[in-house]
Amino acid sequence: MHIIKYGARGAEVAELQSALNRHGANIAEDGIFGEATEQALIRFQAANGLMADGRCGDATRAALAGRPTKSLTEADIAQAAALLEVEPAAVKAVIQVESAGAGYLKEPQQRVKILFERHIFARLLKERDSAAYERACRDAAHICHSTPGGYKGGVAEYPRLARAMMYHHEAAMESASWGLFQIMGFNYKQAGFDSIHAFVDAMKESEGQQLAAFARFIKADKAMHAALKKHDWAAFAKRYNGPAYQKNNYDAKLASAYRRYQALAGQTA
Repeated sequence: MHIIKYGARGAEVAELQSALNRHGANIAEDGIFGEATEQALIRFQAANGLMADGRCGDATRAALAGRPTKSLTEADIAQAAALLEVEPAAVKAVIQVESAGAGYLKEPQQRVKILFERHIFARLLKERDSAAYERACRDAAHICHSTPGGYKGGVAEYPRLARAMMYHHEAAMESASWGLFQIMGFNYKQAGFDSIHAFVDAMKESEGQQLAAFARFIKADKAMHAALKKHDWAAFAKRYNGPAYQKNNYDAKLASAYRRYQALAGQTA
């Protein structure tokens, strides 16, 4: 998903400014994404129930074009913040840094974004049906193997999932990551669901449901939840991203995003 944000320049910014003006803004269509454009965008997002972050992605484009969307709303953010006992700015920072950018693929069916993990499927299938595991390893190594791989990406992940479901329905769904936060299916209980089927149904419903599941997943990990409440971004990133968090500067990115959303909240209060 391509994001247009503060500091961008060019024709796509001018197109955004024109679209905002058609929705009642009064800003220059100069192709420069400055403060006036950011504030106009935030006002449009808030008025249309979107996550008001001043960043133009697929959800905002859909709303500007009058298309239906399953995207995050400010109400979703507020509910997650209440559950996690943090400010909306903290939730927005985590969404910006830790999410997959969008919970759905860009196609008419709006399928949930997934990534099938063949090594996870191999482990789960072996535990549940050893005969099926042997068949899958022999006949379909692209979906059942001891090592990661075989990825196709995008909508092409769905045939891989479908093939795995021929061997074991639940193990297949538990072996994929789902939605905006790419929560692994085998984490359905930590995400607050009684079954993998209920989890997948919620992932299909909306990004709001995906965020709620992610918030419950965080809260189930007491150390990660405590770090988020303290705004200890290094501890949060280490718990969520693993040891590579420093190499990828996840803690610095989270801190920067948090400060930005705090400032935006002050400007729009």
